[in-house]
Amino acid sequence: MSALLRLYQYLYPPSTPTKVDGALRFGILGAATIAPPALTQPALSHPEVIVRAVAARNLNKAKAFALKHNIPHAYGGPDGYQDLIDDPEIDAIYNPLPNGLHYEWTMKALSAGKHVLLEKPAATTVTDTRAMFALAKKKNLVLLEAFHYRFHPANIRLKAILDSGELGAVKSVDAFFCTPKGIHGNDDIRFNYALGGGALMDTGCYSVSAVRHFTSNSHTHPTQSSIASAQSAPASPKNSKVDESTTAHVFLPSTSGTPSTNNTDASISASITCSCSHPWKYGIIPLTMPRITLELEGGRVDLSAFVMPTLYHSLTVSKGKSARTEKVYSFADFPEGREGRNGEAWWTTYRYQLEAFVDRVKGRESSTGVWVEEEESVANMAWIEAIYEKAGLGGRLPSTYVHHE
Repeated sequence: MSALLRLYQYLYPPSTPTKVDGALRFGILGAATIAPPALTQPALSHPEVIVRAVAARNLNKAKAFALKHNIPHAYGGPDGYQDLIDDPEIDAIYNPLPNGLHYEWTMKALSAGKHVLLEKPAATTVTDTRAMFALAKKKNLVLLEAFHYRFHPANIRLKAILDSGELGAVKSVDAFFCTPKGIHGNDDIRFNYALGGGALMDTGCYSVSAVRHFTSNSHTHPTQSSIASAQSAPASPKNSKVDESTTAHVFLPSTSGTPSTNNTDASISASITCSCSHPWKYGIIPLTMPRITLELEGGRVDLSAFVMPTLYHSLTVSKGKSARTEKVYSFADFPEGREGRNGEAWWTTYRYQLEAFVDRVKGRESSTGVWVEEEESVANMAWIEAIYEKAGLGGRLPSTYVHHE
């Protein structure tokens, strides 16, 4: 299936199923540009998902968003977010607000008894991240940090290859995720320190997550010796605490697939590159394809476009002079097959993620076989904080919201 056909079927699903009784009713906090690809579009092809409402600070903006995406209800004004959360016809909240607002509105949503699909990074500090998951656990609610790449079959296949032992132990890993210079204006929230901005918080949180996940270090926390080096380029002289780009060289413990909580055997070298303003080659070519490369004892594995593999990706396994390339757009593309796993070639990472989220809320076994656990989210924020400290920028500000339960 060509990239154009997959894109067409994503935009115009081959079938739009009738919504079933008991479908999960979502409300969206903020009329963010990420909301359509992350939720409203994937919801079209999911029989158990209804996007019922959207809220924005500006009611007219909320109404315009609702009209464009066929959402029946819109809330706005200073109390718009809370009004949506208090709607008894809402079961789950999608929170794509700026990073600095994640904690406050996730805590309020959980307190109101709503499940939460939370955009990454989960919060601005480890402490706030832990508090959100603690409240979700107390309320017996689902809280998921939306690292959507994890749910796509291409990334699941990559992890399976690494875990199979085919190429031996991982020796080094390189993760690259940058966006081209000029697509984000100087006033973009990504460059707002008060809102938890910074390249490491934006594209970088994916790179940090990926090097940890693919080396079986999703639960590993950094130690004083974990961060070998880190450099950040400030977004502007007036905004010196916000990074326009960050590179880091870190060390991770060599593991055998068992989560570790210490770095006593830090033998995996990892390079992380992220930017919200990557230079264009020759001024016209945006060479910013996300990619991850792993060097192992017996070969090498490369996955291009690991964050957006539906459009196009290439999974290449090299051993000596031989190499093979795999295309894994659905579980049907696995060499051994994946019976019982749902998915179509045109499903995006977000659509696979939505499948897993609904399964978890409904108390079913995940049809993707994947989940981002609490400690993975907490540890990811710990690594981000440690890299910022090494780079000399310090961590992001904690939320000023004080939750009373």
